[in-house]
Amino acid sequence: MAHGKKYKDATRRYDREHLHGPTEAVDLVKSLASAKFDESIDVALTLGVDPRKADQIVRGTVALPSGTGKSVRVAVFATGEAADSAEAAGADIVGGEELVAEIEGGMLDFDLAIASPEMMPQVGKLGRILGPRGLMPNPKTGTVTADTAKAVTEFKGGTVEYRTDRYGNVHVSIGKASFEPDAIRANLGMLIDELNRVRPSSTKGRYIKKLTLSTTMGPGVKIDPNRLDEVTTAAT
Repeated sequence: MAHGKKYKDATRRYDREHLHGPTEAVDLVKSLASAKFDESIDVALTLGVDPRKADQIVRGTVALPSGTGKSVRVAVFATGEAADSAEAAGADIVGGEELVAEIEGGMLDFDLAIASPEMMPQVGKLGRILGPRGLMPNPKTGTVTADTAKAVTEFKGGTVEYRTDRYGNVHVSIGKASFEPDAIRANLGMLIDELNRVRPSSTKGRYIKKLTLSTTMGPGVKIDPNRLDEVTTAAT
């Protein structure tokens, strides 16, 4: 992948192979943000899991204390009272079978989908469309729920989904470059705490093997996995 002048200039300002403490890494990543828009702060982790084994798939949601800084468009598959409460909570798109039909027709103008349990037989038909895009509602992430209003409020307020890919990597946006450093560190610490909390009991050896922080357009800054207690509140 070819990188622009600003990216290349940023890589010359620090040692890309050095393992930084998380406190230092956050300050460095913020200083490297050079785009004209407010870049996201993204974290990429490699976990010591084998995603080929069902009991080692790491997946769930975590509420970031500082929020994400992003405006999330939420679609809700529901009818009746569940639909009314979701709409009142701020859902951007709400519907039942007609919403399923719209998506089958190509409408995908949303970032996250929530479904009430009774709608899942119809929503299941959209697996080939929503699945590859990471939009399929799932009970494990709280996106299949009878309390649609609560789910809408949480996801619009800073709850994010995490999951391992087939290589054991996890990618999560934890804020914006405009955030104060303490706000980014709080979000990072909460994510690490959550991943440690859901660590599969069958894993052995080092769990968080690699961790890199970056902005949307900037280079990655490596974080020392042995120094994560600088930002976490739980024992690691």
